[in-house]
Amino acid sequence: MGGMSLAAARNLRGNLTDAERVLWKHLGLRQIEGDKFRRQHMIGSYVVDFVCLERRLIIEVDGGQHDMHTEKDDKRTAWLESERFRVTRFWNNDVLRNIEAVRTTIRKKLVADPPYLSPPPPGGRRSESNRQ
Repeated sequence: MGGMSLAAARNLRGNLTDAERVLWKHLGLRQIEGDKFRRQHMIGSYVVDFVCLERRLIIEVDGGQHDMHTEKDDKRTAWLESERFRVTRFWNNDVLRNIEAVRTTIRKKLVADPPYLSPPPPGGRRSESNRQ
């Protein structure tokens, strides 16, 4: 399967695109809503550009070459979503030319969309039937 090694993921961290570098300046150090993002992080056999593990939000930055890999990207996105991650994509040009709009979108995703938490225990929430 087209997986990637942990060493390869580490190598990618040092080779960010211009757009990824710009976005990392805005995501690093908990700058948006205090949430921690990781860059070039492995999830399963995939390396995602940025991820907030607590909110299960993945941010991908796509260049023009991504148009040629749509089937592969769709499969990758479907697998990540099956693992309860939300995937949000931005074009390089959006990051480079309109970073404030990108930040606003990310902030809305972090605040408005509830994080994918682990499912509730069997039988729903804890019973409080003894309290009256």
